[in-house]
Formats: sequence, structure tokens, C-alpha cells
Amino acid sequence: MNISKSPWLLHYDGSSCNGCDIEVLACTTPVYDVERFGVINTGNPKHADIFLITGGINSQNREVVKQLYSQMPDPKVVVAVGICACDGGIFKDCYNILGGVDKVIPVDIYVPGCAAKPESIIDGVVKAVGLLDKKRAEMKANASVSHKED
Repeated sequence: MNISKSPWLLHYDGSSCNGCDIEVLACTTPVYDVERFGVINTGNPKHADIFLITGGINSQNREVVKQLYSQMPDPKVVVAVGICACDGGIFKDCYNILGGVDKVIPVDIYVPGCAAKPESIIDGVVKAVGLLDKKRAEMKANASVSHKED
């Protein structure tokens, strides 16, 4: 895998039970060490390349998720972690849950589980890094083609 730069990861907790959030945090500990794949955690969407979301989408966090997504530079990859982020999970029939993350923004990678295990989350992040590299290469190729046409 040829990574041109270390991708930055933004983690957002939607309306979750925090089970997946604890597992995401476990990924950053020395036991699992997701950073060995080159990702760096950030709290700033303007620096993030990978948007990792846990929990379902409700009416209160819908606009927050849209805003965070819109602030991220292109190319970007969205990872939905846990069954609640994938489709609303056990809360999908609740009056205030709109569903999974894909009800609001496009999702590239789904990591199911209740709660998603650190190994699964890391697998999703590694796939996200690969997809990000592919999107970067496509963006670079498109930029060089349009530059040659000028």
C-alpha cells in the first residue's frame, strides 16, 4: 500500500449507547494501535480525511453530521461503525431515529457489530485508507487531464 500522506481521522459519536465508542477508543491504545497504519486522530474536520461515525442519526445530530462532512476537504471517506450507524440498529423503530448515517451523508464503508469489535473497526479503517488512496489517485489523474486540456 503506497500512502502519500498520513490520513487524519475524525470520530463523531451520533446517538449511540457508547459501546462502539469505547471500542473505537480501544483501537487507539497500544493493544490495538490503529496508528500503525498511518492514521492520526484529529478533532478538526478541516484536517480530516476519514470520517468515522458511531451511532444512529436523529433529528438533533443530522445537521451536525452534514456540517462536519461539508467541512472536510475532498477526497474523503466515511466509515459507519456499529449496526446503529449502519442502519439504526435496535433503535431504528424509535420515533426520533432517522436511521443510519447513509440517511444524511454518503457512506463508503460499513462496519457492522453491536458493539463493533476493535479488529473489525481497524479492518474498516484500513479499507478506508486504501479507498482514500484510490480517490486521491483519481483526483490527481483528473486534475492532470483537465490541466492538459487548458
